[in-house]
Amino acid sequence: MLTIFAIAAPAFCQQEKASDVLVERVGDTAFIQLHAPSFQALSPREQALAYWLTRASIAIDPIIYDQLSAYGLQQKRLLEEIMAHPKGIDPAALAKIADFAKLFWANRGNHNDLTSQKFLPTFAFEELEKAALRAQQDGAFRTPYADLPPLKKPADVKHELESLRSSLFDPAFEPMMIAKSPVGGKDTIQASSNTFYPGLSLSDLKGFQDQYPLNSRVVKAADGKLTELVYRAGTPDGRDNDKDKDKVPSGLYATFLKQANLCFEKARRYADPAQAEAIAHLIRYYQTGEYADWVAFGTAWVQNDATVDFDNGFIEVYRDARGAKGSSQSFVTITDKPVTTAMKKLAENAAYFERKAPWEDKYKLTSFKLPVVKAVETLVETGDFSVTTIGDNLPNENEIHEKYGSKNFLFTGSSRALDQATGKTAVAEFAAGPAEVERNAKYGTEAEDLMTALHEVIGHGSGKLSERVSGGAQPLLKEYFSTLEEGRADLMALWNAWDPKLKELGLISNQEEVAKAMYDNAAAVALFQLRRIPRGDTVEEDHQRDRQLIAHYIADQVPGSIEQFTRDGKTYVRVADYQKMRQGVGMLLAELMRIKAEGDYDAIKALVDKYGVHFDPALRDQILARYKKLKLPTYFAGINAHLTASLGKNGEVEKVEIHYWDNPAAQYLDYGAMFDKGLARATN
Repeated sequence: MLTIFAIAAPAFCQQEKASDVLVERVGDTAFIQLHAPSFQALSPREQALAYWLTRASIAIDPIIYDQLSAYGLQQKRLLEEIMAHPKGIDPAALAKIADFAKLFWANRGNHNDLTSQKFLPTFAFEELEKAALRAQQDGAFRTPYADLPPLKKPADVKHELESLRSSLFDPAFEPMMIAKSPVGGKDTIQASSNTFYPGLSLSDLKGFQDQYPLNSRVVKAADGKLTELVYRAGTPDGRDNDKDKDKVPSGLYATFLKQANLCFEKARRYADPAQAEAIAHLIRYYQTGEYADWVAFGTAWVQNDATVDFDNGFIEVYRDARGAKGSSQSFVTITDKPVTTAMKKLAENAAYFERKAPWEDKYKLTSFKLPVVKAVETLVETGDFSVTTIGDNLPNENEIHEKYGSKNFLFTGSSRALDQATGKTAVAEFAAGPAEVERNAKYGTEAEDLMTALHEVIGHGSGKLSERVSGGAQPLLKEYFSTLEEGRADLMALWNAWDPKLKELGLISNQEEVAKAMYDNAAAVALFQLRRIPRGDTVEEDHQRDRQLIAHYIADQVPGSIEQFTRDGKTYVRVADYQKMRQGVGMLLAELMRIKAEGDYDAIKALVDKYGVHFDPALRDQILARYKKLKLPTYFAGINAHLTASLGKNGEVEKVEIHYWDNPAAQYLDYGAMFDKGLARATN
């Protein structure tokens, strides 16, 4: 997965440019609208498929709130009920609650999505209590919210608020969503708010073998033994006995997974046979929770290249300090055909780029399954999937992509929206000189687009593991795996930017200048990304760590490659010698491939801890001050397209229409209404 940390836009895209993408801004966070003009070109059957797939995405959206904090769903219900019942609430208090609610939705909880740091309300507890009680008088809290019971009396609301007081207002309570550099004598599990291992420590988990590696919560049972609470819907009658082993009881998140399965069953009617088969496997996986069913889904899914595509599941492990448990996420996309044609050229030449990789031959793949590559416009992104993700390579399971290949997504709709929302102001402020500014103006978007394509299509699918790591490197590299893999993919893009094959394939215009623009960004981003870490002195997010690692390692190991300097009291970073920097790219890339192939935990820990974690807070403060003067957003949240369907007597889709929300609250309240009938009535 490639998450954007610099200004980017696709160079290949020929689609119409969306207008007015900035829907709303709250502080440093901008809500930007994702447009999908390709939707109008879909057949009625494809539009119906898209509708039900988006409904399945919305169905699993609440899960991430609970995964990131034990208080997340209660907080979500509280804020949404107040926002849906504003009558009689003090306007000043309501405005502050509304701003907090929007930031809460944007981050799937009250911890910043990138820094993991907790953010606090600007309103007082007493203001929240008055607002909640007034909302209750207007009809709030009277119906269940998924598995949360109604709050029918004022005393029930007060009790709920008191139970949430520390989680909302105490900065020392659950200060970090995921703490990869913990303080206060706690380990990474104990210091993180997420709910993958409640009450446990890393020492408790030593030697523990997960039966459900992605989709379970590990807890200590009454007998003191560790057990897994599986995320699953169960089979319809829920029985599990010796006579019929096919019956499975429900587990965690059953309410949401059952609703998703209902939507998937309807989506199957409109899917092509291969995609319908993949959906059937996913339905079965959500029923059983068994890893074999997840692999069956991934195997069928990766071999299908439908125009309306999707993913849905417990997929990425970035939120788990142990690097094992998946967070819920989903997206539904439409293939952007002009850009896809260019990406396929890369995929068809994967063997060439593998041969040219700077690592030892024993780690090079010799046979290739051609990956599915596609540029896409997004209809919906839910759960732990961000608008700043502009590229994704799936599935993550080694046993699938080694045998069947992978799917590589380039999210052109996200790139367009981000580019339009930010412009080029920041480049002028932070570029080391006029040459970099001019180069970025001419070739910056092309460089970013090519970086994404190389990262996803060539980077993630490259390399071969040793026999001892044939089951995958993730269990051995633990909390450092994601940083390594994202860094390895970034480095493959940087390494190949100079390869003449790109010019031969017609994928690059002025190779010298595009490659330099890519290197300019890779060198400076370690400085520039500090604007997103307002407190502390450590980098916690894996993509940010990988970029920090690359820039700092090369500057240290290859003198004269990357230089940091001060001019007029401001700090800048420049590439002093592009070929020396490429030398450093090759050195680090070869070492990261060796580490992954051999599962060398000590080596990756040493590299990341030395180059990827720590920074000078004074330097960060300078960057923040400079960026603040630009009055640009620091964080972004996506507003999805809104699909509505007219259903016939038999439940068949007769017509689907696409709309765009005019404010974030409308979208999130609509999503919440799927599991709260009272909320649905209040928002209609």
